[in-house]
Amino acid sequence: MRKTRYLDHIDLRVTDLKRAHKFYSKLLPALGFIRDRSSGRWGIFYAAGGDKPEAFFGFTQDRRHQPNGTRIAFWADTREEVDRLAGLIRKIGGKNLEGPEVCRAYSRGYYACFFEDPAGNKLEICCRENPVVAG
Repeated sequence: MRKTRYLDHIDLRVTDLKRAHKFYSKLLPALGFIRDRSSGRWGIFYAAGGDKPEAFFGFTQDRRHQPNGTRIAFWADTREEVDRLAGLIRKIGGKNLEGPEVCRAYSRGYYACFFEDPAGNKLEICCRENPVVAG
């Protein structure tokens, strides 16, 4: 049986919940996480779902949080989508934006932009035009 999902959720730490919510409330809906179920302690955005559980992206405040080399990459279907999202990231204050660009060292047809959220967490939007591992 083939799995229909590979990830359930992302649980991220940020240094300033209010600032993170302002950033992610613009980014996450553009990535398909359109249902904002945030509370006073958590920012939580769910993907649109029918009668089954859907993936969500959550973040909570930890003032001592130190960003590291971990990177979260979001999927885009096309290079044009990567370009559009990079424009949005630039507009909403993503830090250290690199690309969008072809990343030949990664794999053939890998196109991405790299950036950081307001807390310095590393993120990416990528499009793969060729499989890395053939089925």
